Amino acid sequence: MFVDKAKIFVKGGNGGNGIVSYRREKYVPEGGPAGGDGGNGGDVIFRVDEGLRTLMDFRYQKHFKGPAGERGKVKSMHGASADDMIVRIPPGTVIVDDDTEQIIADMTRHGQEVVVARGGRGGRGNTRFATINNPAPDICENGEEGQERWVTLELKVMADVGLVGFPSVGKSTLLSVVSGAKPKIGAYHFTTITPNLGVVDVGDGRSFVMADLPGLIEGAHEGVGLGHEFLRHVERTRVIVHVVDMAGTEERDPFEDWVKINDELVKYNEKLADRPQIIAANKMDMPGADDNLELFKEQLDAVRGDREYLILPISSLTKQGIQELLYKAADTLDAVPDELTIEEVKDVAERKVFTFEKREDNNFTIHKEDEIYVVQGASIENYLKRMNMNSYDAIMRFAQLMRKWGVDAALRREGARDGDTVQIADFTFEFFEGTDYTGK
Repeated sequence: MFVDKAKIFVKGGNGGNGIVSYRREKYVPEGGPAGGDGGNGGDVIFRVDEGLRTLMDFRYQKHFKGPAGERGKVKSMHGASADDMIVRIPPGTVIVDDDTEQIIADMTRHGQEVVVARGGRGGRGNTRFATINNPAPDICENGEEGQERWVTLELKVMADVGLVGFPSVGKSTLLSVVSGAKPKIGAYHFTTITPNLGVVDVGDGRSFVMADLPGLIEGAHEGVGLGHEFLRHVERTRVIVHVVDMAGTEERDPFEDWVKINDELVKYNEKLADRPQIIAANKMDMPGADDNLELFKEQLDAVRGDREYLILPISSLTKQGIQELLYKAADTLDAVPDELTIEEVKDVAERKVFTFEKREDNNFTIHKEDEIYVVQGASIENYLKRMNMNSYDAIMRFAQLMRKWGVDAALRREGARDGDTVQIADFTFEFFEGTDYTGK
């Protein structure tokens, strides 16, 4: 089954906790702190694997959590940092943050990697807090929680040559003739509802990947028919082979078909107008096809302007002109860049590329709720999560930090007096002006 879109949850591993420990060797006078730091949590990393062609794996597994770091050890030994979690994705995958709709990464090259969720830092052991004034601190930190988010994966098929055209013009038949692919072929519209890929051997030592892309109809750029489900994939093709039913077997005009499809491509992404395009005049074995081809060339000459279009008469049924088409496609590929620039992909050009945010600053706000002063600030709340507040030393250190960050002074400006209650995150404290907090 071909799956080209998936929504998954990723979370970096939590950091390991630091510990409180002391040296107790018989011949080490006065001992000292010996609590080690916790290890860092593992990152969740997405890596491109060119052997994958679908997001099928993410249909069944939707949660990816990095391993946690180990707890700190005695004798000032660090806990082991966790290994990163590697998640394999196919080339052409765009990773989008589900909340902000910003693009985290556009993955196109084999082996390319991006960190999608960073692991948390390990907490510090009491060895880290030793000072001249407090040589045996009873303080340690909890590990930092790993970053977590929901992300959307959008696969845009990475193919050298893409076959486009109205439904039932012979795209699937052409792919089955030139490659080992076995797409579903039927005499009705939208036989092909997902892209089919095949490796084409030109015969002169060259080869390329060809994609049979689902048929377009008028209004596709607005989502009509298969709409965006198709157009998302055509962006990645380096060369477009536009298959036209030159026999007009469904009472349609070949030139009008060609104009409508190109119009849909340009309305979806203007960059597609500059993509190299070969016109494959298919079904030339049918009656009337030769006359229609001559008329098509005359109509094309009247509208093409300065641009040159290569028109090749073919028949997928009789294999007429197929080899010449492969040679021309390979020659065109040799003349275009191996990779598309990021600006040539519509979604990447329109959506801001994601960058990791800097760590929180020390800003905070204070407001009063039912005689309780509530202090809110990302850095302060994160510090409380990490600090083990079960010891007197930890509470005193926290009080010093609040004075250093200006929280005490701000509370006094807001009218806080001795004995008032202050709430920070899930903790409540009794405030004493000019002295310290006493934790509850």
